[in-house]
Amino acid sequence: MSVFSSHNVPAGTHLIEVAAVGYFFSPVRVDVSARNPGKVQAALTENRRGLNELVLEPLRDEQYYEIREPFNIMSLVKSPMGLMVGFMVIVMFLMPKLVENMDPEEMRRAQEEMRSQGVPSLANLIPGAGRSTS
Repeated sequence: MSVFSSHNVPAGTHLIEVAAVGYFFSPVRVDVSARNPGKVQAALTENRRGLNELVLEPLRDEQYYEIREPFNIMSLVKSPMGLMVGFMVIVMFLMPKLVENMDPEEMRRAQEEMRSQGVPSLANLIPGAGRSTS
């Protein structure tokens, strides 16, 4: 416990803030009366409770570092990357099942239709790529 004293404090309102490593103290408002010499009133700023003695207790221990959250598998699943991977895994397993359930005749018609339409080549898609420059 430390004891402090102050002398010749001018009249008015003053704020006492205690700085101690690892602890948080509520600031104290001290009113020194100009009309009545020697009359001092002190009150905690947190709850405006008056103090008869200026004895301060720490409100709480100070946390300087953020506590790391423990590992959670659901945080991986809920992340955008986890959602994309989950979607791709579902597609990977469902697409073969959908293709197996298709009618073979309908599949053949779809393949012939795609051949007749022709698949555009990359040279046709890029402007100027199919032409030779002189």
